[in-house]
Amino acid sequence: MIYPAGYLSRFIPTALLAVLVVLPGVVRAQPAALNSHEVNPDRSITFRHYAPLAKTVALSLDYDRHLSPLTKGPDGVWTFTTPPLQPALHMYELEVDGTPIFDPLNRLTAPNLLYVTNEVTVPGAPQLWDMTDVPHGVVHHHSYRTAIIEGLPDSAEDFYVYTPPGYDAAAPKLYPTLYLLHGWSSLADSWTHEGKAHLILDNLIAQGRVVPMIVVMPLSYGDLTFVTRGFDEWKDESRIGHNLGLFSQALMTEIMPRVEAAYRASTKGEDRAIAGLSMGGGESLVIGLNHPATFAWVGGFSSAVEYREFEGLFPGLGPKVAPKLLWIACGTEDDLIAPNRKFMAWLKTKALQPVAIEMPGIHNWPVWRDNLIQFAPLLFRPSVR
Repeated sequence: MIYPAGYLSRFIPTALLAVLVVLPGVVRAQPAALNSHEVNPDRSITFRHYAPLAKTVALSLDYDRHLSPLTKGPDGVWTFTTPPLQPALHMYELEVDGTPIFDPLNRLTAPNLLYVTNEVTVPGAPQLWDMTDVPHGVVHHHSYRTAIIEGLPDSAEDFYVYTPPGYDAAAPKLYPTLYLLHGWSSLADSWTHEGKAHLILDNLIAQGRVVPMIVVMPLSYGDLTFVTRGFDEWKDESRIGHNLGLFSQALMTEIMPRVEAAYRASTKGEDRAIAGLSMGGGESLVIGLNHPATFAWVGGFSSAVEYREFEGLFPGLGPKVAPKLLWIACGTEDDLIAPNRKFMAWLKTKALQPVAIEMPGIHNWPVWRDNLIQFAPLLFRPSVR
């Protein structure tokens, strides 16, 4: 994804822009022949960074909060080699003396409102998130002026719409729709940029494993200051509720009507699904379970459900208003595994039977891509068990 000049500056906080401003000087200091992110034949990656005066250099790979230290050589180059990695797009962040920086020798970066991350692809046998020789759908970008969401520059809300291969706007056929929400600090295109959702759907449809569907990926904030004020916003449930409430209202009254007016999208609840990751997973569970007539299929991936109590958040929840599918997944090394287990246990006290998925992994894209690969084939089927 290439962004027009000034696009990200509408969102990126001043502190992060300061890092960007400093980078040109850092780039000039790097040895011209230095390969800063070398992918090795065994699918490991060797990272290198020239910082002769630095006291520490560390690496975060795929949002792992456990930093890996680089080792300094006599030439001032710091080095670290990972274990063999999954063939996929990976994100990494360098930290020099405690300050996150972009890799000055890698022009590929992941758009994000807060986190400083570069990208590197580990090649291998074709994966479901790779571009392959199959029919491809189209990703459409929309923007409109919202009357509900707060804090957006020019009140401009973004959303992306994936239409599957063979979609014909003039044909009478109606398609089911998945509303797919991103995580905290991400942008509206993260499910296509980092998650490769469009390619996953293309490949699953080509294999006959997925019902062809429309996928809507909005900018999933009700108040952008919920991000720009920093992570401490998650300590205040009133702020979480404010952000979620406004986004829910915008989704139901602004985004959905626009999608269903512009695309061949079915308006039946049984033909709508909602799912998301992290913040978007929490939003999907709250919105989906509180609107059972609107969404018959609900999923949460590594969902942010760190609430002190659930009763007030889900009034009237019970088996009579249960969705056709309630699918909740989380990595076992994710910090959110405990609140997800707590939430699933509470759901069972309401006589609901969520499909609980636990897999090895932390809070990152390798887990969420796999979640979508598992979740999407279950949607819009007569039976999901």
